[in-house]
Amino acid sequence: MNKNNSGQRLAQLNKTSFKAQLYKYRYFYLMFLPVIIFALIFFYIPMVGVLYSFTSYKGIRAPEFVGLANFRKMFQMPNFWSAFRNTLEISVVKLFLNTAIAIIISLLLNEMTNLRYKKITQTVIYLPHFLSWVVTASVFSLIMSPSNEGLINQLLIHLHIIEKGNEIYFLGNQNLWRMSYYIINIWKDSGWGTVIFLATLSGINPCLYEAAAIDGANRFKRMTAVTLPALSNTIITVLILNLAKIMNLFESAFVLQNDAVMGTANVLQTYIYYQTFNSGAIPDYGYTTAVGLFKSIVGCILVLTCNHISKKTREGRGIV
Repeated sequence: MNKNNSGQRLAQLNKTSFKAQLYKYRYFYLMFLPVIIFALIFFYIPMVGVLYSFTSYKGIRAPEFVGLANFRKMFQMPNFWSAFRNTLEISVVKLFLNTAIAIIISLLLNEMTNLRYKKITQTVIYLPHFLSWVVTASVFSLIMSPSNEGLINQLLIHLHIIEKGNEIYFLGNQNLWRMSYYIINIWKDSGWGTVIFLATLSGINPCLYEAAAIDGANRFKRMTAVTLPALSNTIITVLILNLAKIMNLFESAFVLQNDAVMGTANVLQTYIYYQTFNSGAIPDYGYTTAVGLFKSIVGCILVLTCNHISKKTREGRGIV
């Protein structure tokens, strides 16, 4: 009887405590309410649309249930597998390149002692992130153009590396498109990635550096023995979080690709776009929804796999 009374009192106390906490932080929950509403409207409610992936729906008649026919069609399409491979290859290389460059820039900025030049450098590096991909693509299309306006080609001619009339079309060459794409991505996004790493670096206890200096460690040794280990958790977390987005590659690839490089530059998101709006026939929204569902499942598997590996190698520490 006493045990039952104790359990009831504990439950009542927890209920009262929850209500008190809810009332105490009511304004914080009120501020968070728009975020919840936004997520529900634009992320969770549209998930009902995945049901179209099991139908044939061309926007004229009512959806017709076809089961797994869309997925069978998808796996038999050579263009789909080409886009799938391109998505994985481009996204993974871009992820590791951008992260590596962001880490290097963060370490270099962290070593700068002149605060004025440090802030100016940070600002210059961050600015490209705020340009839209349309503007970025327009600028680099001119810079890499094989015409007289192409800065890179004119520089190569001036240095006698190539001859006039043999200009290189960097964004129209299948062998050079990806290299150009990675360089543009590094220029645009690496600076913004340094924000997270610099925030971590600013939280490192200065006593660790002082102790390392007393032990005779030079600047490079302090960086490898103190700075990089302190950054390791942040690096792994950033990689896992960005893995969730690697299958969503669209805008940057779309504005930089053209018909000459479609075999190299076409990714799943642009494949869905062309199947919907540029296929030359009435689009089957059921099929493109099936491709989108498959893309999301692969992205989820990648994140869970990486998180599992993280837990195994970091004593149970992951993000999920």
